[in-house]
Amino acid sequence: MPEIFRFYGFSFFFYSREHEPLHVHVEGKGGMARFDWGGGVFVLSEMHGIKASDLKKIKDVIDENADIIVRRWEEYFGGRKEV
Repeated sequence: MPEIFRFYGFSFFFYSREHEPLHVHVEGKGGMARFDWGGGVFVLSEMHGIKASDLKKIKDVIDENADIIVRRWEEYFGGRKEV
């Protein structure tokens, strides 16, 4: 499971046998979320057990680091996505 980074007690990662569309998983503090790449921004597609205040922090981290997330996906899985 390739971890991209950790912020605020949450792990941002991919599973090693992922599938399209490009997306990132986030887990921590008893909750999880998944954000799908929408071709310019990441969009929340699934969430369980994460407080609204933490979800905002997570989304901010994803938005500020979208280029890193996309680049790590490309490095690990191959293919080119537009950032």
